[in-house]
Parts: sequence; structure tokens; C-alpha cells
Amino acid sequence: MKIRITIFLITNFLISTTSIYAQGDIKLNQIGFYPDAPKIAILPDGATGIFRVVDISTDEPAYEAETNEPKFWDLSGETVSIADFSDFTTPGRYRIEHESAGHSFDFAIRDEILIDLSKASIKAFYFNRASTELIEEHAGRWARPMGHPDEVVYIHESAATEERPEGYEFSSPKGWYDAGDYNKYAVNSGISTYTLLAAFEHFPEYYRNLDLNIPESGDKVPDLLDEIRWNLDWLITTQDPHDGGVYHKITTKDFAGMVMPHEATADRFAVMKSTGGTLNFAAVMATAARVYNEYDPGFAGEALEAAEFAWTWAVQNPEVYYEQPSDIQTGAYGNRKLEDEFDWAAAELYITTRIDDYWNARDFDQINVGIPSWSYVRPLAWVSLAHHRNNLTDAADLNLIEEIIMGQGNELLEEYDRSPYAITMGRYGRSDFVWGSNGVIGNHSLMLILAYRLSGVKDYLDAALANMDYLLGRNATGYSFVTGFGSKPPKGIHHRQSAADGIEDPVPGFVAGGPQAGQQDGCEYPADLPATTFLDDWCSYSTNEVTINWNAPLVYLTGALEVFKNQ
Repeated sequence: MKIRITIFLITNFLISTTSIYAQGDIKLNQIGFYPDAPKIAILPDGATGIFRVVDISTDEPAYEAETNEPKFWDLSGETVSIADFSDFTTPGRYRIEHESAGHSFDFAIRDEILIDLSKASIKAFYFNRASTELIEEHAGRWARPMGHPDEVVYIHESAATEERPEGYEFSSPKGWYDAGDYNKYAVNSGISTYTLLAAFEHFPEYYRNLDLNIPESGDKVPDLLDEIRWNLDWLITTQDPHDGGVYHKITTKDFAGMVMPHEATADRFAVMKSTGGTLNFAAVMATAARVYNEYDPGFAGEALEAAEFAWTWAVQNPEVYYEQPSDIQTGAYGNRKLEDEFDWAAAELYITTRIDDYWNARDFDQINVGIPSWSYVRPLAWVSLAHHRNNLTDAADLNLIEEIIMGQGNELLEEYDRSPYAITMGRYGRSDFVWGSNGVIGNHSLMLILAYRLSGVKDYLDAALANMDYLLGRNATGYSFVTGFGSKPPKGIHHRQSAADGIEDPVPGFVAGGPQAGQQDGCEYPADLPATTFLDDWCSYSTNEVTINWNAPLVYLTGALEVFKNQ
């Protein structure tokens, strides 16, 4: 997006003492900006004309310019102006001031502006580990006893077979708690684990050197892969060794209360096998087989064998849809449209094995790729195919792969160019602001990064960076949506550990779900439009819960931006 502004040199500019707005009504990235990156702030309705960038160390203006023409955004009910200071590049700490709008939160301009967030977004997965104590050396204030050893898990009647009847006991330790609850789900682990694997596969040098201060730090394996392995080690226990099918989830019969993990001691069950869970497993294990081959060839071989076994079961059982048993009340992750899961699993197996049968098993002639989500994973097939396009067999259509990715990138770029907030949310109207809308914008950004990698066109990278600004405060709510980061981060996330540990600050590095107008939880909201319906309170599980699948694209995005903006 290109915004033309006229620079005015003003020598006697004073902030009005009768500003009608409060601090934070000027909305911007509350952490800050790379020196050579686009930099914009959003000014509220009625605030137009001259703004200035003020140096915190001197309290003197360092840059002055004029806002653009106001635009109305129906998704937030606002008329807003953009203050563009992209050509100001001097490192330091600053704030934005405007005569009527007051002043913004402080922010920085510097290199490696997202490095701490990049680490924290991965470390959030460590804080959600099951089956281990978190000690102070690694967890700081958020140290806690071990929860859910899962050394004894029972086969639920819905999963019973002759070899493993109802009540059969097996071990299924490790893994990540899925969200604010303490259960572990094969389906949502699919897109979450894959996105982290893709981050490493696409930017290996960056992640090889990233020290996360986790128990495995200092071994010969990059910390990100050590963290992913914690979940893979659990995930592989969910496959029935007798037939290759995968249990949909390991869960208690109902959600735990607001307690710490070690206080949630109800029995855990493996609930029915599902085609969706099995295909997610196949895709992730096929990806893991190639990513871990350099570090643990034995595990890589085991992962590939498990992926192929799962694929065989899914092909033989293509319509085993998850049905929630009457005595199970936890998350369903149900999905009766599995063509995209078959596409994704086939693509990952094809890439890893280079066996054309997997490519030929599916019709990859898809026109609209879409945005990844736990229930729609076809885009992940194209992400992997695009990354590996130079190492595929002749069966693959390389032109189609590039066309698919660039078509999606262009759709998102069109919305970025016309958005009053200069973001990609709104291309699909209210449907962008669904449950977990911050995961949606994170996955928008993943697709934009891929378009940038294919084309080298900076506009795609700028749009992804703009979406990062949205997550860190340049949005209609004025929140930085990531715990522990920014001047106004969420404090009351729907996350049992954070609510029950007696610590005022929640576990850092988690992105809250984000605004959406459904209000499914019955809370009292201060606003009701798609881009403004957000409540920073435990009550609001529909806007303020955290999940691994929303955090994973944050990991990918922050790492990619650190790579590209520090080259």
C-alpha cells in the first residue's frame, strides 16, 4: 500500500490540554518497528491534520507529517486516519502526538524488534507441556508441579477394539495442552505442529541459533525442534499399533475447573478413532520424517512408517467422522468434510517419499487455496509443495503450485491496499472475524510470507508486517493481543494455569483468540461489532482463550520477519 503525505515543518507544535481522547486511542504496534519498515499509526474519528513523532529521551519532535484522508470501516464502526511515518528511520524510543488525539503508547525503532516475541511465542508451548514439572530455571515465576503424567489412559467404549477393549490401559504421556483446557487433540495438534515444523523447514538457520531456555537447550538439536518433539512423542502414542488408526483425543470426560494441572486428576480416556485425526497425524508425521532426518534418523524413519500406516487406515476408512460420545463434554473438533485432509496428507507423503502414487491419489487441480485453519488444511499442502517445488518429481505441476500461492497472496494484498486499518482482515467480511480471528490473521500472514518468498515482491512482506502491527495494538480494540508484550496486553486470558496460579500476569507469549461478534459465552461485552467484540476477562472464552493453533502462526510470522527484516 502506498500512502502519499505532505510533510509540514512546524516549529511551535503543542499538544492540546483538552484532548478528547485517552492514551491508547492512537493505535499502533506497541512494541515498535524495524528502521527500514513501513510504520503507521491509526488516529481516531475526527483526528486529522498534523501529527508528530516525539523522541522520548528529549521530549522533542523528531518528525512531523499530515494524516491521510479519513476512511470508514464498517467492521468496527469507525472513521479513522492513517499517520504514516515510514520514512523516519532513526533508532530510538518515541511516541506519536496529535493536537486533539493526545499521544500514543511509547514504542521503539530498532533492529531485531521482534526477537523477544519470537522466543516467547515458542516458549508458550513449553508452558503448555503436559507430563512434566516446570522448574524455575526455565519457567521463572510460572514454575509449577507436573500435571497429567498420562502413564495410564483408558480406552473409551467409542474406541474399543478386540485388541484394545473398553477400559484397556496404555501410556500416552507428553504433548501440549491444546488451549485453556488440559486435553490433547489429534486434529488441532495437526495444523499446530505442522506450522512449527514449517517455520523450521523454511528458516532453519534462524531457528538453529535460537536459545529458548527450555530443559533441552544446549543439546545438539535446535530448541524449536526439541519443543516440537515433545508433542510428536505424544502424538505417536495415539496411533493404534494394530491397525494404524489414530485416536481423536486424549481427554477427561469434562473440562477441568479453574485449577492448576496437577490439581486436575480426573481419569483420562482415548476417544474414538477418526479419519480426520488420522489424516492430520499422517501429514504431520510425514513432515516430521524429513525435518528430523538430519538430527534423529531413527525417529524420522519411525515417523514415516507411522504416517504411511495412518494413510492406509484412512484410505480404508474414509468416512469415520468424529461423533461426540454422550458422556464426553470436551472439545469436539468435528469435521465432516475431509477432502482437504486427504489432499494435505497425500502432499506431505509425496514430498517426503517422492512416490508419485501419492500425488496421483488426489486431484490437485484446485483454483482457490484459501486460508489454513484446523478444519481446512488444504492450504498446507500448497505451502509444502511451494517450498519443495524444486525437488519434486515430474508428476507435480510447478506452474500450478506457484499460481495457487500467488493467487491467494494477491487476494490478501488487495484487502491490505484498501483497508482503513491497512491490514488484510476484511477481505471475507465478517467471516474473517470468527472464533480465533487472531489465528486467521496469523495464517493470512503465513500465506503472504510464502508469496513473498516465491516472488520477491516487497508488498507481500509489508502486508504481513502490517498484520503483525495489528496483533500488537494497531486494531480497533487497542489491545496488544499477546500476553506480556506491549503497553496494553491481555491480562485475563481464558487459560487455566494463568487463572489459577495466583500470579497477576498471565503466562507470557500467548496470543488471545481475538475479536468476533458471536458472544457465545454470554459475557457482557463493551462493543458488538466484528472487529470490536473483545473482552479481556476469564469469562470470554470466545474472544480471550488461547490455543496452540493460534500461537503457531505467530511463531512462523515473527521468525520470518526477523529473518527478512534483519538481512
